[in-house]
Amino acid sequence: MSRLLSKARIRDLLLGLVLLCATLALMLYPKPSMEAARTGLQLCYNVIIPSLFPFFVLSSLVVELGLARYLGRLLEGVMRPLFHVSGACASAFALGFVGGYPVGAKTAISLYEKGMCTRTEAERLLAFCNNSGPAFILGVVGAGIFASSAVGVALYLAHALASVCVGLLFRFYKAAEDCGKGKARRSSPQFQAQRFSTAFTGSVKNAFLSTLNICAFVVFFTVVIQLLIRSGFLPGLAQVLGTVLAPFGLTPEWAQRLLTGALEISSGVSTLSEGGALSGRLTMAAFMLGWAGLSVHCQVLSFIGGSGLSVGTYLAGKLLHGFLSALFIGVLVRLVPLTAPVSNYLADQVAGIAGMEFHSTLTVSILAAWLIFLGFLLAAALGSRKCLGKRRKSVV
Repeated sequence: MSRLLSKARIRDLLLGLVLLCATLALMLYPKPSMEAARTGLQLCYNVIIPSLFPFFVLSSLVVELGLARYLGRLLEGVMRPLFHVSGACASAFALGFVGGYPVGAKTAISLYEKGMCTRTEAERLLAFCNNSGPAFILGVVGAGIFASSAVGVALYLAHALASVCVGLLFRFYKAAEDCGKGKARRSSPQFQAQRFSTAFTGSVKNAFLSTLNICAFVVFFTVVIQLLIRSGFLPGLAQVLGTVLAPFGLTPEWAQRLLTGALEISSGVSTLSEGGALSGRLTMAAFMLGWAGLSVHCQVLSFIGGSGLSVGTYLAGKLLHGFLSALFIGVLVRLVPLTAPVSNYLADQVAGIAGMEFHSTLTVSILAAWLIFLGFLLAAALGSRKCLGKRRKSVV
């Protein structure tokens, strides 16, 4: 199979067939396609743009102003022993947990492009820094889909623990590589911190382009999933997969849920609101959150571009993240009862958040981003002060 795909004619033929089928599907199902596109655009307007845009600006500012470098001096003693990466990589690790997909990955790529980490360190970061944000897991998945605050907390704990475990495992990735070259690169003066005015205008521009790029993928995959369902391809594939894996307890219904989540995470987790045992739904939700979906992967790959970073390392890390998340949530389900429903007050709050208008969501997101930015400033100041203290001792 790999030999056939390596031939240009075969690849072109397969691509032509895919495009032809896509065109026919759009012609046969124009109304469902338009409805799916409208749904995707609404999702981008109400959720993607107001929640991701401020964090993209923040991540760019942290790198362009040199805050990641100062932060690295403070956290070198933590990041190096745990994940075998420089302290500057702590910014990608933190933003990956707070900002959600794909803020952490974009920050890691920016650090590499600015010379603040080596290629190997950037590939290690990509394996475990592209995580779901707490608002999505606790609010949308936990309280919204499973109607349980305890479920949201358990899913987030499993997700975070799995991410850290992937980072610990990938510290051995290319462990024999010469560390002297990496240290030389990090200490090189090739990166110059920009003035705030220059960094801010450039960050806003880049964040706007990155957000549009993500919105394009969200709308595209929303339409693709709808066409795959309408054409019967996704249900048919799920039927085949369910039949093959029936000895392992995977039914066609669960197979279709899994395939949907493998393509787009929001559509996948939304199918888990009912039907089946709670433990099975939680295990699949944890895997989907760890894997993140093909839509998120395309967003990350668009940022990787011509950087030369390994795509295989990133995908291997996300697949491992999904399996570990499913494993950890399975253990938590056995240890902690998760059947307690969410309170009426919390349910009302979640409904209110889901129904927030664009300007309200954007205001909350900007406020959170600026608070985190102030935290980075404080950490950078402490790192700079620590560095000055060492220099004074060396002079004395």
